[in-house]
Amino acid sequence: MSTTITIKHLSKHFGTVVALDDVSLVIEPETFVTLLGPSGCGKTTLLRCVAGLEDPDGGEIYVGNKLVFSHPQGISLPPGQRELGLVFQNYALWPHMKVDKNITFALEIQKMPKVEMQKRVKESLQEVQMEGYEDRYPREMSGGQQQRIALARMLAYRPKVFLMDEPLSNLDARLRMDMRVELKRLHHISGATTIYVTHDQVEALTMSTTIAVMKEGRLQQFDTPDKIYHFPSNLFVADFIGNPKVNLLDGVVSGKNSVDLGKFKIPINTSYATGKVVVGIRPEDITIFERPEPGAVEFSAYSVLPAGADSTIIARLGEMELTIRVMGISKIRMDEKIWLKFDPQTLNLYDKESGLLIAS
Repeated sequence: MSTTITIKHLSKHFGTVVALDDVSLVIEPETFVTLLGPSGCGKTTLLRCVAGLEDPDGGEIYVGNKLVFSHPQGISLPPGQRELGLVFQNYALWPHMKVDKNITFALEIQKMPKVEMQKRVKESLQEVQMEGYEDRYPREMSGGQQQRIALARMLAYRPKVFLMDEPLSNLDARLRMDMRVELKRLHHISGATTIYVTHDQVEALTMSTTIAVMKEGRLQQFDTPDKIYHFPSNLFVADFIGNPKVNLLDGVVSGKNSVDLGKFKIPINTSYATGKVVVGIRPEDITIFERPEPGAVEFSAYSVLPAGADSTIIARLGEMELTIRVMGISKIRMDEKIWLKFDPQTLNLYDKESGLLIAS
């Protein structure tokens, strides 16, 4: 059922705005690829180009071995010939049609036999756990149920590729969590190649096999969630991914495997770096002590923010501020002295000028 999507040197402009700037990537069969980035980064435009809803200004797109778009050759197949299934943010259900008709509408256009259509309605509703809703109208269902029907409609069509444009953004937080579980399970069962658009990093990290981080129409990093989080390729990716946000500290290489942060030096693999650098430290990778400890640096607890399962502590040393995350409810009080220790194995080093990862 699944297939490869190949995107080569894709570009797209809206007037003077560059939406896509020479984007190339290969989406392997059976993978769940998330296009992630802030508003205006080009992720939805890229999805719409793959779907055939937008024509790029340059480049090529392959669905499997089929060339569905080529600017040099003047090829642009309509969406119906690309064998893709789409789910939108607003569900796009026909309000005057019951669930079964919403699901079979596209199948009727294909002149599929009625028996086969009814079979697909039953199977697709089972897959999204919505059996028994065939005779309801969209207005008679919750947002989460409508989204499941939109998914069922896509499944009944049996496309080679699933395309999803922020399908959970209209749902409340609890329902979004439930739907993440169902979408990930659905991908596991179907094995379909999936392209998913979101600005929500939690969705991307929890659901994807691969994440494409974008900024201003350019691909910043295309990698597994683990590498995107622990080894960001540049300062933008490091700063965009993670909650609480990563600590980024300006420093100067002060010798082999040492960076001077001004208030203290930190041990880190400096590789070939010289001059100004930025050290990236995830909040959970800082060890906190309530008493002096060999190799630990003294800070002051500026603020303590308990959140049940974990606590966020803001520590200060002069003008330097660090965010630390610890499990459970912290007993540390504001303005208390604390001591912080850094594990060189968890730190990333970036070039100050280019913003690129030097060493990890």
